[in-house]
Amino acid sequence: MPRKLIKRFLPDHQKIKQNRAINMFGTLLHDANLWHLNRKSARGAFAIGLFNAFIPVPFQMYLSALGAIVFKVNLPLSVGLVWISNPLTMPPLFYGCYKLGEWILGPTGHEFAFELSWDWLVASISTIGPTFIFGCLVVATTCATIGFFGIDLLWRYSVGREWKDRKLKRQNQA
Repeated sequence: MPRKLIKRFLPDHQKIKQNRAINMFGTLLHDANLWHLNRKSARGAFAIGLFNAFIPVPFQMYLSALGAIVFKVNLPLSVGLVWISNPLTMPPLFYGCYKLGEWILGPTGHEFAFELSWDWLVASISTIGPTFIFGCLVVATTCATIGFFGIDLLWRYSVGREWKDRKLKRQNQA
């Protein structure tokens, strides 16, 4: 079942609540829905985490935490999924986003030379920015939608399979 698999990788919620970086949300972290793992909270967390993973800002984890609080979905899962775009994967992911934006909007006439810095982001906003950001939004929306419906289908399939296995086990015992 996806719940058992996901729970194996999630940290203890008490440790997360004690983290200084997340304490900025204060009493909002006391909502029990942020720590429960069920189909609804998992699919929402996947959507939020995958969407924010492709947003080219340095505070993606905070955006995911805020999204999890607003939509009352699993906070650790939504924040953890942001790490799909880590310093090693960002250059190819963002280059792919730029190329997709260029394919949809047309060529910009500027070369894409990614640097992992705020200065690069600010300088490139005027040249390749619209194409890059549009590509990021398209990929983010697509991945969030696939993640939302994909985890929902996987969850439903797993629960149905477990019920079927339980029913067969009971019939064999009788």
